[in-house]
Amino acid sequence: MEVSPGVVGSTPPSAPSPPTSTPLGGGGCPPCPTTTPLCRQVPKKLVNSVASCADEALAGLVACNPGLRLLQGHRVVLRADLVAIRGRVALLSGGGSGHEPAHAGYVGKGMLTGMVAGAVFTSPAVGSILAAIRAVTQAGAAGTLLIVKNYTGDRLNFGLALERARVEGADVRMVVVGDDSAFAAPKKAGRRGLCGTVLVHKVAGALAEAGASLDEIVEKVSAATKAMGTLGLSLSPCSVPGSKPTFHLADDEMELGLGIHGEAGVRRMKVLPADEAVETMLAHMTDPSNASRLPLSPGASVVLVVNNLGGLSCLELGIVAGAAVRRLESRGVRIARALVGSFMTALEMAGVSLTLLLVDEELVGLIDADTTAMAWPNLAPAPATSQREEVPAPKEGQGTTQHETSTGPGTARAQKVLEGVCSTLLAMEDQLNELDRAAGDGDCGHTHARAARAIQEWVRARPPPAAPAQLLSTLADLLLEKMGGSSGVLYGLFLTAAARPLLDVATGYGTSPPTRPPPKSLLQDPHNPLRPTQSAEAAAEATRHMVAGAGRASYISSAQLLQPDPGAVAVAAVLRAVLEGLRS
Repeated sequence: MEVSPGVVGSTPPSAPSPPTSTPLGGGGCPPCPTTTPLCRQVPKKLVNSVASCADEALAGLVACNPGLRLLQGHRVVLRADLVAIRGRVALLSGGGSGHEPAHAGYVGKGMLTGMVAGAVFTSPAVGSILAAIRAVTQAGAAGTLLIVKNYTGDRLNFGLALERARVEGADVRMVVVGDDSAFAAPKKAGRRGLCGTVLVHKVAGALAEAGASLDEIVEKVSAATKAMGTLGLSLSPCSVPGSKPTFHLADDEMELGLGIHGEAGVRRMKVLPADEAVETMLAHMTDPSNASRLPLSPGASVVLVVNNLGGLSCLELGIVAGAAVRRLESRGVRIARALVGSFMTALEMAGVSLTLLLVDEELVGLIDADTTAMAWPNLAPAPATSQREEVPAPKEGQGTTQHETSTGPGTARAQKVLEGVCSTLLAMEDQLNELDRAAGDGDCGHTHARAARAIQEWVRARPPPAAPAQLLSTLADLLLEKMGGSSGVLYGLFLTAAARPLLDVATGYGTSPPTRPPPKSLLQDPHNPLRPTQSAEAAAEATRHMVAGAGRASYISSAQLLQPDPGAVAVAAVLRAVLEGLRS
């Protein structure tokens, strides 16, 4: 896989292409109204200047990591202990900035000796690459391996630096990583280099640290690059600092198979649930008709990388990781190791890539080898599996109230009332969320809908108690366990108070003394929670003029709170549903 500038070929650009109309998206923007905000605005970035952002990012990384050093006059990061590489092979990688933590995050003992960075999504300069080669050569390295992603600019610049270093007498080789599994038909340029490059860094670094020769490292790393595949999926574009987004995706669209610079993917499709999206990715990666597929048969052992492309939440990443483990297991694939996190990003792109590396015992050992690189995760040396034994839940204490069910007219009446309450809350989910966005995090409707579904499930499983006190007490326990948020606690307090009856429980847990008017919240009138529906609705409406004294709304200026409190609106609706159910 060693190359020279004379055999580079026509590879994809390392910076985004100008927008063109394409049904695939990714590299261009489809026709859209000129009034679309995305087409008129440059996204905000927390930088000092566009020109200096790559340099300042590296300077900040080095400032916080004593094991790293900048090479004076160049955008190059090296190990601080270069003396330790004497007699060992040095490893250099790099490329455009914007893929953090790649590549500086992988500089350290057991991984890269150094990295060379370009501007955002731009290949590094030949002069800086050559300076890095000279630095490790003069430190006594027993040869240097350049690990390069398959992009035109990277291959050209690293390849030319390699030739110039050889003229100076340095022993330098280059491995080009092309792990993209997106394209069904062969491309003249070959497969793009994506997140699998990080695994190459790790394998090569472990070999170099163990004293392997340059020839041996090149041979084993080249074999590993042929046994891996990566596929990306995006929900949003990214934007180079100072520029507009690289492409446009509608709210209900996702793109499959795009690169790490916003290059075009292979398919644009409607947004899928996580399980279906992961299955689509794996099916594409392993499709026999796909020229860039990864052969994956039952019984295979793999290292899995679930890589955040930059803007995906950790919550979503965990869901995707679980789906990937389950889907691979269903294919009879053993996941020897799993890495989940941000390894090679595309600025703020909300997306994920999956990398699979077919491994044997030796490769797993190299993945497990120690490294001081800051961005490599602290992996436990054990396979990933969805079949881990769960910790048994503790048994309820002896003092826990046991609620018995009963049947009869009272039970039927309670069931009818609860069904009405649940239907009301489910129908109001969007309305409550909208009200909550003004003062909170926009989840009040979700919280109440979660409570409604928990009650429905409970009622379906067993008839509710007919005795009012027992019914209220049971509901309190259910909501305290299932509803969540401050609403769950408050409803639990109200229901417990009504059941026992200790009507001052709620005030006892609040933030205002009983002698003062309660703050704007569900605690509108804790001494009379069963007041007439009309009074409750009027009180809920009055909350739009109150100053919040507790909860998230208390941090927002009252001048900005123009809507009634969503929790109070929900309570009024619940009371109306209860009274209507009792009347009927």
